[in-house]
Amino acid sequence: MRRLYVGGLNHTVTQKDLKDRFEKFGEVLDVELRTRKDEEGIPYKTFAYININISEADLKKCMTVLNKSKWKGGTLQIEAAKESFLHRFIFIF
Repeated sequence: MRRLYVGGLNHTVTQKDLKDRFEKFGEVLDVELRTRKDEEGIPYKTFAYININISEADLKKCMTVLNKSKWKGGTLQIEAAKESFLHRFIFIF
């Protein structure tokens, strides 16, 4: 399983949109969609973390096809997600 960071999303993108977009590369296990808003509640940054069962070959294909591609009003930025503090904490104990 790999955890991917997907940035550059339009704030109208849904979890289902992301699942449908990434399923052709592997089995999407989970999508965490996050939107940051300014003081007035206006969205200014939307990104996601995707947990996906994917082979190295399909990961390379996914990165080649989707990274820096235009999609639903945004430009996708895809990279391996950094390990979260909580995940590291659980792993240690």
